[in-house]
Amino acid sequence: MQKLSLKQSLTQKLSPQQIQFIKLLQVPTAELESRIEKELEDNPALEEGADQEEFAEEPSQDDTQDYDEGGDDDYVEPAANSEDEIDIGDYYQEDYSGYKMRGDGPNPDEDDKVIPIEAASSLLERMENQIGFQELDERGQSIAKQIIGSLDTDGYLRRDLDAISNDLAFSQGIETSADEIEEILKVVQDLDPPGVGARTLKECLLIQLYRMDPDPVVRKAIDLLEYCFNEFTKKHYEKIEKKLNIDDEELKEVMSLITKLNPKPGGSTSANKEVNPYLMPDFIVNNDNGQLEIQLNSKNAPELKVSRSYADMLDAYDKDKGKNKELKKTVSFVKQKLDSAKWFIDAIKQRQDTLLKTMRAIVELQYDFFLEGDEADLRPMILKDVAEKIGMDISTVSRVANSKAVQTEFGIFPLKFFFSEGIATESGEDVSNKEVKQALKKLIEEEDKHKPLSDDKLEKLLKDEGYLIARRTVAKYREQMGLPVARLRKEI
Repeated sequence: MQKLSLKQSLTQKLSPQQIQFIKLLQVPTAELESRIEKELEDNPALEEGADQEEFAEEPSQDDTQDYDEGGDDDYVEPAANSEDEIDIGDYYQEDYSGYKMRGDGPNPDEDDKVIPIEAASSLLERMENQIGFQELDERGQSIAKQIIGSLDTDGYLRRDLDAISNDLAFSQGIETSADEIEEILKVVQDLDPPGVGARTLKECLLIQLYRMDPDPVVRKAIDLLEYCFNEFTKKHYEKIEKKLNIDDEELKEVMSLITKLNPKPGGSTSANKEVNPYLMPDFIVNNDNGQLEIQLNSKNAPELKVSRSYADMLDAYDKDKGKNKELKKTVSFVKQKLDSAKWFIDAIKQRQDTLLKTMRAIVELQYDFFLEGDEADLRPMILKDVAEKIGMDISTVSRVANSKAVQTEFGIFPLKFFFSEGIATESGEDVSNKEVKQALKKLIEEEDKHKPLSDDKLEKLLKDEGYLIARRTVAKYREQMGLPVARLRKEI
């Protein structure tokens, strides 16, 4: 027999408005325009332009704040910048124009600009084109193309030859052996760029050397890689000199030649070059004679309003006494769109407010850095410090810090750059680990490269400078900065 019972529980659920705000908060400035454009397309009750009634009552959202070194809340509103003002009429020249989209309809104030795009071919395409000029029959061409298709992006062949043989049997019905594939691989390795098709770093460097004129230095470099590769990777120069019977000067010439070789031949093609994306700043911080002025990127403060025609339409429907079923559906639809438009505008305004509060707190906590731009002036700061200062949750600060950037007089920095743990000093003061990293980097740059400093020695030198740090922490910071161990930093 089933029993009925009552149970009381307390749960926390986010409202649709809160979810919308959270999603908008973590959207970077570069993507905000497309997000607003989509909302304008989906919701006819949302329009571009400032609401005249609200605009007359409320202050501008393009807040600016000045900081004095001792003031936490001394905010000053600057005059509006006419260059940032947008004439909405420019975007209504066509009915189908999107939200502030470049190229939407004719604009006499803008010149037609074409961004050139580099025409580039991939490594696979370049090599397949070269295979057509080699003296290979149809079977050899198929095997060569299978080998080329198995190359990694850096140009190395890390797939086993037996596995390539199985691929040829299953995909093309070609029965072959590892020995035959090895012969075709030699043909592939003769293609450009030099070193492509190698299976190891040693083979890659040797391929490049064998394609050079065999002068004495090249022959010694080949001998070094053939017979002393293990010593070469560990920089045991004394053992290399003893094995090859050469002196320091000869070894310097050989090492100079080898270090000029390309260890990743596949990365030399233009199609494989990494393109650094443009980092659009969300904030701009300027130093005006010791006063730090914070501005929110104008793209974060779009002019949006609720459609007046939709609002009038809803009023007219509400006053209609003879409501039928279809009219009620229409009223419900219009009201839903109007509420959605209001929620979106409120979420955008709340986003602007949260961004400014977070940036103000960061500038206050890292005031010295924003004045001089010296990493040594960075103070230890974690998400909790900012969250407590602005009275918000740590997750909110995290969403802002992980996707936003600030433009300063010293460059553009992601906000997470300003967050770091603290390291204690002999005086009992906490300093940012970025300051310790800079001190560590300076010690390594100034060391004697013939006798590089070990991590133990670096630990002692840092303690002499007042930083209380363990050897394992020195090793961790060194690895984070991409600096090798002492043995690999040794030079002849």
